[in-house]
Order: sequence, then structure tokens, then C-alpha cells
Amino acid sequence: MSLRWRFLLLTVTAVLAVVATFSLGRWQLSRAAQKEALQAHRDAQTGLDRLDGRTLASLADPSLMLDREVALRGTWIAQQLVFLDNRQMHDKQGFYVVTPLQLQDSAGVILVQRGWVARNFLDRTAVPEVPTPKGTVDIVGRIVPPPSKLYELGAEQPGRIRQNLDLVKFRAETGLPLLTAVSVQQIGTASDGLLRDWPRLATGVEKHYGYAFQWFALSALITILYVWFQVVKRFIFPRRT
Repeated sequence: MSLRWRFLLLTVTAVLAVVATFSLGRWQLSRAAQKEALQAHRDAQTGLDRLDGRTLASLADPSLMLDREVALRGTWIAQQLVFLDNRQMHDKQGFYVVTPLQLQDSAGVILVQRGWVARNFLDRTAVPEVPTPKGTVDIVGRIVPPPSKLYELGAEQPGRIRQNLDLVKFRAETGLPLLTAVSVQQIGTASDGLLRDWPRLATGVEKHYGYAFQWFALSALITILYVWFQVVKRFIFPRRT
């Protein structure tokens, strides 16, 4: 290959690499901006009045109300209580206790993440006794996505202890008119033997800024190397023979 064609090939390659890495950096910045807007929306929700159960059940897209507080009145469907395994709180392993709540004055049912409880490590099939009051109850909570999913080998297994809970499948399994787009995390002081020091949802904005910096740095490095080796050393300080 002649020096001219080699120079052209390196130039085209460098330009494409700079364009690609710079574009990826800008894309990461746009993702960060989207996450910041989402966080601003969630922060704004926390200052609004609490929704009641009827309003929550009537929303066309309740996921737009993430982090909004709710004051719910209804009846626990205790026979469908589920323990989500391998959940942490205060760096300890245990269960998230989730129970469907039949909303009063509404046909809707919402899954409530009631809190965390330690597990029995001597008998992994044992579940703790969690009092579930009968009759009408009033709870205060926060609208959140469905329970987060952990890695699971094989298909989701039914039963009281589960690794994950897919709300669409749970609705079909139970026949309940369950809201599947969101759940509610009960907040307030510990009760029924359950802790409620829930972690706040992370948007991951810092991650996107970090990736953007890496892409821009790579773009700058490619530019500097190209200018030094293909311009400075080639035309300004050419090798003397």
C-alpha cells in the first residue's frame, strides 16, 4: 500500500472513530438529561397531595405518578400473601412481604409491598408469622414500580416463597383485578413485625455522565494521536532520510 493510500485510510478511520465516539458521548448526555427530568418529575410528585384508592385505580397510566404518596383504605387479601426471597434491608437478607389490597369503593386491587422481615436460615422453607389484620385497614404508601426482579434459574415458581413476582402472571394466577403497572410501598414506622426503610429509586444519572466522559475522552485521544502522528510528524517534523 502506498503512503498516500495509507494516509487516506487512516484519516477516514480516524474521522469515523471520532464521529462515533463523540456521538456516543452525546447520547449518554441525552440519557442523563432524560433521567434528570424523570427525577425532577418524581421529586415534584412528593410534594403533591396524597391520592386515594379510587383515584389510583382510575388512572389510565399510574406509572406517571411514581413516588406520589397514597392513602389507601381497603381489605387485605391474606390468602395471596407472598414472601419475596433474597431481599436486603440494613445489609441483612430476608423477605419482602407483599400482599394484594382490595381497594374500598373500587373494584381494583393493588399489590402492596408491606415491608421487610428476616428469614429463618436454619430452615429456608419456613416463613415468619406476619400479622395481617382482618377487616378494613388504612395505609399510607408511595407509588413505585412492581417489585424488582432478581436473577432466577428457570421459570417463576408459584407458592408462598418466590424469587420474583410478575404482576401480569400473578393477576392471571389469582384472578384478581390487579393493577399491573405499579405497586405501592407502605411507608411509616415498623408495624406487623415489618421494617420499612425502603431504598430510594436510583436514576443512574452519574453512570451516564461517567460513560459520556469516557467516550469524549476516547474521541479526544483519537484526535490527538491522529494529529500527532499523521500531521505533526508527517508534515511539520518529517523524518529525515
